[in-house]
Amino acid sequence: MPRPQLAVTMGDPAGIGPEIIAKACARLKPRLDDGALALRIIGSAVALQPYQDISGRIPVQADASPEQPLAIIDVDADRTPIKTGIVSAAAGKLAYLAIEKAVRLAEKGEVAAIVTAPLNKEALNLAGYAYSGHTEMLADLTGARDSVMMLAHGHFRVSHVSTHVALAQVPSRLTPPRLRRVIDLTAEALKSLGIARPRIAVAALNPHAGEGGIFGREDIEVTEPVIGSYANADFDVIGPIPGDTIFVKLLAKQYDAVVAMYHDQGHVPVKLLGFNVDPETGVWKALSGVNVTLGLPIIRTSVDHGTAFDIAGKGIASEDSFIEAIDFALDLAAARSVSARA
Repeated sequence: MPRPQLAVTMGDPAGIGPEIIAKACARLKPRLDDGALALRIIGSAVALQPYQDISGRIPVQADASPEQPLAIIDVDADRTPIKTGIVSAAAGKLAYLAIEKAVRLAEKGEVAAIVTAPLNKEALNLAGYAYSGHTEMLADLTGARDSVMMLAHGHFRVSHVSTHVALAQVPSRLTPPRLRRVIDLTAEALKSLGIARPRIAVAALNPHAGEGGIFGREDIEVTEPVIGSYANADFDVIGPIPGDTIFVKLLAKQYDAVVAMYHDQGHVPVKLLGFNVDPETGVWKALSGVNVTLGLPIIRTSVDHGTAFDIAGKGIASEDSFIEAIDFALDLAAARSVSARA
């Protein structure tokens, strides 16, 4: 059986992407050497060069040929100088080109999945790419509609009805078709991870699920009927559950996943679990967690953190989340391969 090959995009080369990729490659070297994995780094070879003492020399190649277990596909023909920790249009352009190349490779089946390092939304927009993040860009590049962001940290999995929108717009994003789409894709992802009958809890939009309509009627008029429509499904949908208790129950493994209504409702609990903070200094030492885009024709996972410009180039960035994203991508790719053969 051929080794699974993943495309690894560098994200914004001015951020911590090059560093965490180099560190991940060093830790994954045994798996790369024994044929268990192949990685194609897509981004700027210039940005990766300062970290070769960590990763070792990584050969440059033009495509996704599996001859080498580890190689970089350089999208920076001009060898653009990038200043570490500085937002720039040049870095934003390279981040976009890396994603575009990875998507095309995945669509052709030359890589099994894409694993992305973080990009900077401001840099991306300065370069002329008007996207609010990876999720929206990937949906556009693949022609997908209604993709869904899921964050995962161990058994703690959270999908989102809305993400990068103003809080004032969130209620209008809660529609029956959108909520059903998020629930369906979440159930599909959980089944691909080996959960035979997933238990999915839906978070309330309003405090106390609206308290009988006193604090808003969205949970009564939209969420409850949608949940009721799953009475005969081959998975369980529960809710709406108030947002101040639902994640405690998820932590207690009463559910397999939660559907959150908006960005911060879902992100805050996952990041509280994933960030390892030194109690003496207040500085975070490591982090874990995976960002998965559901509903695409390709598999994409990512780190659960940003470009961290404040620590870029200092050698202290953690690769834990990136390796977790690689492993999650491999699990999803294996499940898809089995499904395709069935």
